[in-house]
Amino acid sequence: MENRLVNPADVELPAGYKAEVVATGLTFPTDVAFDAQGQVYAIEAGYSYGEEFLEPKLLRIGPDGSKTTIATGAINGPWTGINFHDNAFYVAEGGQKEGGKILKITSDGTITTLLQNLPTFGDHHTNSPAIGPDGNLYFSTGTATNSGVVGPDNYDMGWLKRKPDFHDIPCQDITLTGQNFTSKAAETGEVKTTGPYLPYGTPATAQQVIQGALPCSGAVFRVSLEGSNLELVAWGLRNPYGLTFAPDGQLYVTENGYDDRGSRPVWGTGDYLWRIQTGQWYGWPDFAGGLAFNGDRFKVPGETAPQPLLASHPATPPRPVASLGVHSSSNGLDFSTAAAFGHVGEAFIAQFGDMAPNVGKVLAPVGFKVVRVNVENGAVTDFAKNKGKEHAPASALATGGLERPVAVKFSPDGTALYIVDFGIMQNTGDKTIPLKGTGVIWKITRTAL
Repeated sequence: MENRLVNPADVELPAGYKAEVVATGLTFPTDVAFDAQGQVYAIEAGYSYGEEFLEPKLLRIGPDGSKTTIATGAINGPWTGINFHDNAFYVAEGGQKEGGKILKITSDGTITTLLQNLPTFGDHHTNSPAIGPDGNLYFSTGTATNSGVVGPDNYDMGWLKRKPDFHDIPCQDITLTGQNFTSKAAETGEVKTTGPYLPYGTPATAQQVIQGALPCSGAVFRVSLEGSNLELVAWGLRNPYGLTFAPDGQLYVTENGYDDRGSRPVWGTGDYLWRIQTGQWYGWPDFAGGLAFNGDRFKVPGETAPQPLLASHPATPPRPVASLGVHSSSNGLDFSTAAAFGHVGEAFIAQFGDMAPNVGKVLAPVGFKVVRVNVENGAVTDFAKNKGKEHAPASALATGGLERPVAVKFSPDGTALYIVDFGIMQNTGDKTIPLKGTGVIWKITRTAL
């Protein structure tokens, strides 16, 4: 277990708010939930980038910060999100080894698999269960790759060694332009030619049709609370991580944008907050934030600008509600509903922070904070960040503030905002090193109007 300095006084908040620590010493926490009595629960992911595999856990958090294990899952993480509904917990299991799953966990720790074999062995996972106003369960799947093409970067991520034939799956039939990408296989140095939506080393041909299937990559789905009647809600999203319903019943999703890596690197795309429209296509892999790959806008310096992979597009994608920081890794979100907390109707978003240099270059650290978004005009405002002239995770500043916020959730009465802080991750340029036992749960409340 690693030590980590924690000090609420090192977190900068708007006037009239205070931070306190709920629990420390967690290993890769990713979300919190509250039962019918308002008791706090947390999940530990059981997996982190850097290929750290552990058992995921559902924990009850005591008033004194104590942790009691309620359920322990299989080594198929990460557990990315949790929701409580009608006396049971619903959990998204990422699926790195066995494919994604949606789990139901009762208060005695009994785990039932509601849905399995979701295509999330790759870069991104099965995410964020949310219960809709219609009584159905909504969740998302991320894409296998950064921008549609399997390459050596996916070997570096770890999964291509385990699943050499895995690739992205479209949600409906698509026709390819015939672009191919050449790279050297990481293990052998052999030159491979690979087309989009195809296994590594399999070239594409012009006008080749790739058949759609459900479940698919980069999409939002709904199922019944029993795990039946899988339906596609929306697709064309790279990594739709956080899902939640606003007070008016509208579904919103955060999307992690493209990286500067792999066979088809993309430059300078932000993360986005989307208002989800049923049946819509949101542009991946040929658009970013509603903007097409048709010029040099997203060209990596010294590289060829990304060109469309699809010969025709399923729809014209909309524009996002808000654009968030490039490489900010804007993840979990929730809406304020209580005047006692303030900012009613605004979305609060946890920004995990950049993974530079692994995902591309940044001039200064990006993310590592919580922002709020006015969904009417798209204005983004810092809410919780580390104090100091420099912006960075607490470990880089040698302070006790925020490290990597991965989720936010309001208490059932709306008066407290809980921030799930994943903990310290060290990026050396060629590997990611997550530190166990450095996760923290914070609580923000309003002390004065």
